[in-house]
Amino acid sequence: MNLPLWIARRYFFSRKKRSFISWLSIMSMLGVGVGTMALVVVLSVFNGMEELNRQIFKSFEADMTISPKQGKRFMASPALVKSLSQVAGVHLLSSIAQDNALARYANAQTVIRLKGVDENYLQRQQLDSALLEGRLLLHQDGANYAIVADGVRHDLSISPVDILTPLEILYPKSGQTLSVVNPDAFTREQLTVSGVFFIESRYDNFVLAPLPVARELFGYAPNEVTSLEIQLQPGTNEQTAKQALQQVVDKLAPREKLIVQSRDDLNVDLYRAIYVEKLFVAITLSFIILVASINIFFSLSMLVIEKKADIQIMFALGATKNMVRRIFLTEGAIIALTGAVGGLVLGVLLCLAQERYGMIGMGLMDSIIDAYPVHLQWGDIALTGVLVILITILTSWFPAQRAANVESS
Repeated sequence: MNLPLWIARRYFFSRKKRSFISWLSIMSMLGVGVGTMALVVVLSVFNGMEELNRQIFKSFEADMTISPKQGKRFMASPALVKSLSQVAGVHLLSSIAQDNALARYANAQTVIRLKGVDENYLQRQQLDSALLEGRLLLHQDGANYAIVADGVRHDLSISPVDILTPLEILYPKSGQTLSVVNPDAFTREQLTVSGVFFIESRYDNFVLAPLPVARELFGYAPNEVTSLEIQLQPGTNEQTAKQALQQVVDKLAPREKLIVQSRDDLNVDLYRAIYVEKLFVAITLSFIILVASINIFFSLSMLVIEKKADIQIMFALGATKNMVRRIFLTEGAIIALTGAVGGLVLGVLLCLAQERYGMIGMGLMDSIIDAYPVHLQWGDIALTGVLVILITILTSWFPAQRAANVESS
């Protein structure tokens, strides 16, 4: 039998009457439990936010993007495009020409982000689930079409069913002085709006157009692009594919100084911000757990005073200092771990219920999701458990050491 554990259990569970020390121990246990539950839930919410952003980016951005380190355009030779398409794991490669432009529709106008895409782009089927109205169409029967974001549709009052009113795109010519009295300072293209999509507000100013139209507007050469977007086959290792693609561009286009970036690389600042917020919230809640655990220190200190006679009797019966120390360390562990395990269980159950039933909503009419996203990670749960154990040892050690020195007092 583990004698220190047995005595510690008797001290905590088998008291004939509830004293102030007993209630203080129960309050300590509840405080640790609530803090642990809050830490699990908050960390899971941050994980859910990170996963939600990844899903949003996945709806519009490519798995890999090749772009110049300096400047905003480069020459994508047919040899380079062919070699990149033959890299293991590459499914689709799209040439992109993208820049800011001015859009006019009827009597309204707004600044847009024009994205010229080739015929492979729609084969990625990323916008299929984001289409609100119309069709995903860029070219048909010699006519050019545009797919606009919902924010552009709202700003310009665009109706996809109105095929008579064109969407006019204007882009300033290089070397021309911009002026209202100089209409030739802009290159113009007219497109028919074929569809409207909505993903998230950061993409609300995008207009998709055929790549030749965008090149004509921007004054690009036939093989000139701002980026090459690559969609990988399902199950492909992104890091391996990224290294293989980088080797190809370094070999075939060394002068262009191109860089291959994954979807996470393009949004690293956002992920870093989420990580920093998660870290500071975790530290804050850890201090709350520490404050709640201080009650363990006081309750054990008063228990040592209350049980001073019992401790002296144990020493008289042959108990060692190490055994007495273990009794009170075990007492602190029972208080803290009981609360921690209860908090972990409640936190996990709350997260699972939120994930399944969406009990707590976002409270916004135009939100892309109805309820707060959560995502449990066993690493966070393990980290929380380790944190509670460390705090337990910290807050229980000094009272336990005091109990071990009762013999000499």
